[in-house]
Amino acid sequence: MYDLWYWSAIPGRGEFVRLALEAGGIAYRDRGREQGDDVLALDMARERPDPPFAPPYLVADGLTIAQTANILAFLGERHGLAPADAAGRCWVAQLQLTIADAVDEAHDVHHPIDAGAYYEEQKPEAARRARAFREARIARYLDYFERALNARGDWLGGGARWSYADLSLFQLVEGLRFAFPRRMRTLEPGFPATIALRDRVAALPELQPYLSSDRRLPFGDGIFRHYPELDGD
Repeated sequence: MYDLWYWSAIPGRGEFVRLALEAGGIAYRDRGREQGDDVLALDMARERPDPPFAPPYLVADGLTIAQTANILAFLGERHGLAPADAAGRCWVAQLQLTIADAVDEAHDVHHPIDAGAYYEEQKPEAARRARAFREARIARYLDYFERALNARGDWLGGGARWSYADLSLFQLVEGLRFAFPRRMRTLEPGFPATIALRDRVAALPELQPYLSSDRRLPFGDGIFRHYPELDGD
């Protein structure tokens, strides 16, 4: 059994790891949710040869594996959540890192100056950042994944089965829909393969118990935040 450590009250970056663990049927304990953020902070502070910089991190077989894409690469190779060949694994890792870039940009829309300051302290800068993200960056990311799917088929890794990158793209689309519902309604018709992939992941039988449970936390005060003044057609 693995130990996943992430903050207890937000889906955040930990949710990308949870989706892989759940869809893969991999036994794990969600330690932050079970024991609280104070225990998480204490665990992060303890001495170890491979300390994490920040959550999420996975403790597995004596290893502490941090960074979302790194955790997913580990799970992908060990549990068959990525292609079996080296080229396929590198491709899926590349996709995951691109998703991570998009996630960071979505976060920086509402915290463009200082991640430690409140959104209300940087609203003019956030409005400017949001405009650029809405008008150029969202479509650029979606176009990349659209081209990948058009080249590979139903799943980003090719073949007949999903990979962890497919699960993460599902989560990215969900987050963008929450944060920018007006803009996504305008953009989505132009990216049918990406939206179809989102729907396939949402319908995976292995994910239904998790997606329909209260363990699947809603978006809110995390990476993806909805401020109506930052959204637009």
